[in-house]
This record gives sequence, structure tokens and C-alpha cells, in this order.
Amino acid sequence: MSSLSPESVPSGEAASLGLLRRSSRSAASPDDPSTPGASAGTTELLRLATAGSVDDGKSTLIGRLLWDSKSVFEDQAAAVVDASERRGEATNLALLTDGLRAEREQGITIDVAYRYFATPRRKFIVADTPGHVQYTRNMVTGASTADLAVILVDARKGLVEQSRRHAFLSRLLRVPHLVLAVNKMDLVGWDEEVFRAIASAFPFEATAIPLSALHGDNVVERSANTPWYDGPSLLEHLESVDVATTHHIGDARFPVQHVIRDHRTGYRGYAGTVASGVLRPGDEVEVLPSGLRTRIEAIDTYDGPVDTAFAPMSVTLRLADEVDVSRGDMIVGVGGRPDVTNDVTATVCWMTDEPLRPGSRLLVKHTTRTAKAVVKTLDQRLDVATFEPVPATELGLNDIGRVTLRTAQPLFADDYAENRATGAFILVDELTGATAGAGMVGA
Repeated sequence: MSSLSPESVPSGEAASLGLLRRSSRSAASPDDPSTPGASAGTTELLRLATAGSVDDGKSTLIGRLLWDSKSVFEDQAAAVVDASERRGEATNLALLTDGLRAEREQGITIDVAYRYFATPRRKFIVADTPGHVQYTRNMVTGASTADLAVILVDARKGLVEQSRRHAFLSRLLRVPHLVLAVNKMDLVGWDEEVFRAIASAFPFEATAIPLSALHGDNVVERSANTPWYDGPSLLEHLESVDVATTHHIGDARFPVQHVIRDHRTGYRGYAGTVASGVLRPGDEVEVLPSGLRTRIEAIDTYDGPVDTAFAPMSVTLRLADEVDVSRGDMIVGVGGRPDVTNDVTATVCWMTDEPLRPGSRLLVKHTTRTAKAVVKTLDQRLDVATFEPVPATELGLNDIGRVTLRTAQPLFADDYAENRATGAFILVDELTGATAGAGMVGA
């Protein structure tokens, strides 16, 4: 794609790994017994991000999900009730998520707050992203790994600029599923026409749900206040939306994180997290950048050997031949290799005060490979108010723009539209080691 525009963003992509991701032991790892509501049969994970304008009720909605799904520890519940009583107000469920002192003092959420809960059907990681435009970078971080984004809209205000901005960024980040949560419907008398008008004006395909986070209508249980709505509650939708297929699609990609050697037994394996596709013993694979070919002899996990590995499983591959493989290399399926290149054109969200300019020198962390890089060109900046590309000579804090990088070592990259795992990278300040930006190849 040659420009940044709404038309360049598809209506949906199946994807499983984003800009900043934590690996799990395996897709079928045992439940964390410390998670309230977890059950022995819960294995499927859904990562979701909430976004929207200030005061649309994101923190209250997450609090309601945790409270009504009985995913709150007793001491947490008691603390929320006690804090609410001291303020002379009804139980304020937003206190379950607004944990930062600065958030409470200013009355706004200023960082990405992660919460975890589970139901008998699924486990969830929730990223509560900030509403203010100056925290665009936080929203990008929270949505980059999400399987689903919940865009909250105040029924009284309708779609505002920040609602549209977050919807656009969710699509730019290729979040596979969108939910339009029309909140505070109780304050407009549960007017069906208000809900339909907001849903019709939403710029992308999404599942629209009328609700009241404050009172719990259509959050966990369906509400009698919306007899004209025959869809699921928010939690019912979150439990049933299809994310399993996103773990299997695409060509096989296995970035090597660690080489395991045991000289006493002769064991040699290559550990990492499957980024995409499916790997099986007997599959012919290619090692990049060498291009050497071999076969998978066996696949080991923490719980023992398996016959199949797919994203986001953490596994160790044993290969049939002794080939030179190091951390930062990538094992891929034969016939579907990524681009092996030193020149990467990408969309970058800049996350630091020092501007990004042509000639800037950085480190690129792409999958398990880290390489020095220089900005060759800076082509354009995205106007996040109009979603239109404009000429630019630099990117400032929270800016999103299109750049071309020259790397000292080749990267093994797919277009982000096709593979969020191998199409994403972060930019790191060489001197401080701080994350300076996040990028999407070819987006």
C-alpha cells in the first residue's frame, strides 16, 4: 500500500500476534488457579481492548464484567464497596480498573490497565486504553495484540471524533473483531432509534450492542429494557466470537528464541513461540537467513512431545539435520517464505518526545531479532483527525506516519495485513534502551 487512508484499511483480518506480545507456555496450558472464575476446562484465550472517548464508561464497563461474572476477589470487592461508601456513592465499579493514583486524582485513565478474568467457556485479558488524544500511543499498544476491540460510545453524545479515531486505529492495527458498545442507553430512555442511528453511523463493520454499564443491562445478562434487541449480551458475544481460527492461518513462522543444548545426552533443540501457521513432525522447513532445508524430527513442550504446534504455543523444535541455527533466525515452511530484506517500508507510531527524522538511528526489535537501523525516508504523516495522509519531515509524540528503514541485518518480515506476528516491530533508542516507536510492515 502506498498511502495511509481509511480506504487502505480492510474490514477485518484474522491475526493472533501484534506489536508487543507476551508468550504463553502453550495454547492448552493449565488454568492459573489464582484467576477468579477459572475452571479446569477453560483453555481458549481472548485478548480484548476497550477504547472510546473520555467519560464514555470504559472503566465502569470492565468493572461490571468483572463484578457480574464473579471474577473479583472478596478483598477487592470489599475494598471497592468501602471506598464507594466513604465517597457517599453507590458501588463504583470503575474503581476495579482505575488503580493508578494519578487516574483517581484527575478522573481519567492515563495508561493501559490490564485485567484478567475467566468464565467456564473462555479466559480473557482486557486492556483498558485511555481516551484522550494525547495518549494515542497507549491505545496503539493496547490494541496491537487484541483479538477484539470494544469501542464504547455514550448514547447521549453519539459518535465523537475520538470514537472514530479509535475505530480507525483498531482497523489500522488489523484487530480482527470490533464491537460497538452503545453505553448509557438508560439515559436516553432505551430509545431504539438512538441506538440504530449510532450503529448506522459507525464507519466499520461491527457487532453493535445497546447497554448500560452502570446498571449491568446487556453486559453479562440480557436486559428486559431492550425488547427490540435480539442479539447477545456483551459477555455472550465475547465468549462465542471465533478466535481459534486466527491461531492456524498463514504460512508457518517460528522465530528462534533460544538454542537448547545438552552435551551429555546430545539433545539439541530450538525454542520459541509459534508466530503463525501449523508445524508437525516430518514437515520440511527452511532456516532463514541461511536458506538451509531440513525436516522437523520432533516437537517438545513443557508437558511433553506433541504432534502439532500452532500459534501461540511455546515449543522446542528438534530438527533432523545438524544445521547452524541461532537466536534471531526463523524457521519457516517450505514454499511460503517471508521477505528477507534490509529495506523495510512501514507505518510507525512514534512514542517519545524526541522527533523521528530521516537519518535517525535506532534499534529494530522484530520477532526475536534485534538489528541496528537508520531512517532512510519519512514519506508522510497521518492526520488522526481526518485520517488523511499529509506531507511531513518528522514524527512527533503520538504521530503516525510512513517511513522506510535500512537495517544492518536482514529482517524476515511479512506484510502486517497478512501476518500481525511477523509484520510488527518496535523501535528502541540505542542510548537509553527505551521503546521509541512501534511499526507495521507495509501497512
